[in-house]
This record gives sequence, structure tokens and C-alpha cells, in this order.
Amino acid sequence: MPAETHVERGDLGPDEVLAVIRERLAEILEIDEDRITRDASFADDLGADSLALIELVELVEEDIGERTVGFSFDDEDLAELRTVGDAVDYVVARLGAAG
Repeated sequence: MPAETHVERGDLGPDEVLAVIRERLAEILEIDEDRITRDASFADDLGADSLALIELVELVEEDIGERTVGFSFDDEDLAELRTVGDAVDYVVARLGAAG
């Protein structure tokens, strides 16, 4: 296995997490990042279906995992993430709890 080169957990704040989510979600949904705000509903405002959200989770885990060791979403928590802000808050809380 390669040597761990990750930064310490908790170094990502809400703004950085939002940037990661916006970038990845814009790629998945093929929309402009400007449409993706903290208040935007995944389904109602952005038209994201469950497959898009699964892809988002995988990409965010990959991106955040490159910066922190062992970051992941709990599958049972995914249904509670209805807005972009919910996802940002969830990731920030998980990073804080892991640190």
C-alpha cells in the first residue's frame, strides 16, 4: 500500500466542502455551478435522482479521502440529505467527529 500522505482531519471547512460538492455535482448533472447553492434541494431544484446522489457520494468520498484519512458517508444517513447545505453540514460534522 502507498504511504499515507493525507493532511490532518478537520482541515476542510464548510466553504471548501461546498466547493467540492458544487464542482462534482455540476459535473454529474451537467449544470452550471452557479445553480448549486446551499439551499438548493437535490431533487426539486437540481433534478438529481438517487443515482446522481450515489455518484456524488462516491466522488466526494474520493475527493475528501485524498485530503483526510478514512472519510466516508454512512449509507443509512443518505436519505436525510435533501439539500446541498445538508450534505455540506454532514461532511463537516463527520470530519469534526473524526478529528
